Amino acid sequence: MALRRVTMQDIADACGLSRNTVSKIFNGRGAVPEATRRMVLDKAQELGYRQIPDDEAGRPEPRAQNVALFTRHMPSDYHFGTFFVPAFAAQLSRAGYTLMMYELTEEEFSQNRLPAHISLEQTAGILGIELFSKSYLEMICGLGIPAIFVDAYAGANTSLLKYDLISMENVASTVAMVNRIIESGAWRLGFVGDMNHCNSFHERWIGFNLAIEKAGLTLDRDLSILDRDGPEYADPAWLLEKLRRMPVLPDGLMCANDHIALHVMTALKQLGVAIPGRVMVAGFDGTPQSAVVEPALTTAQIPGADIGRLAAEILLDRLENPDRPYRTTYVNSTPILRASTTR
Repeated sequence: MALRRVTMQDIADACGLSRNTVSKIFNGRGAVPEATRRMVLDKAQELGYRQIPDDEAGRPEPRAQNVALFTRHMPSDYHFGTFFVPAFAAQLSRAGYTLMMYELTEEEFSQNRLPAHISLEQTAGILGIELFSKSYLEMICGLGIPAIFVDAYAGANTSLLKYDLISMENVASTVAMVNRIIESGAWRLGFVGDMNHCNSFHERWIGFNLAIEKAGLTLDRDLSILDRDGPEYADPAWLLEKLRRMPVLPDGLMCANDHIALHVMTALKQLGVAIPGRVMVAGFDGTPQSAVVEPALTTAQIPGADIGRLAAEILLDRLENPDRPYRTTYVNSTPILRASTTR
């Protein structure tokens, strides 16, 4: 009996790749990461594929194999990036790329400088997290290296972007949570967080206002804490003083994220205010802490791992198709209505 001939599809299946990727390697059409190319050739030889090209003749120059992650702050337990980064890195690894992480210094960020020790020659693409500066993003785009950003500066959603942007959906979930607060009997509402800190905070502020307007209520800024973003928002004593200076406590507070909401709840408890009996509180991010605080915090769950995988797919597609139109991609977040907004 004749032995079955090994096909490109057999090699693709064995490597966990698409047939299109394997075809590029054998036909010399299109860019493929060197690590992926080497893996495919080795597997082809192992399986007995007969049409292996000369590994030296016509071999393209080695291509950049790294994707650089730029961030101001490495993700913490309060940040959806805790789930985003591993999923993004795993997706890149399967395509033959290595994720290199760079935490920018204050000087590098404020002066629009690249992180120290980066080699642009070895950098195929760039991922930006927590980079809420229009000028810094424009500097990166001027490098000519494909880039994708997670969230961006406030107002980026109204800009003509020259990069790919991916974000959690912010407006609809905020509207749903504020509606819950209003339906539970609140009519004096406040927002806690810097609406201009980043695009996601800005969109949550928009959602907050839309819900209030739809309910026929009037926004009173004296019932909000809208100071510029900083470490003060993690200081219950500072928040406590802000609450004391309000003409009257609001019935409900929509916080820009869970990190802020948890500290607001601490401040309210120190003030002797019942949650949700006197003041209802909601956050955003779906952090693990939101489920275990007492009372459990109403929040919006961000699918960090799914956003990470999708961001990697968008960047990989950009690497192969650099002339595609730039994309802004929103991934739905899911409101989780808990005891902090139930009376």
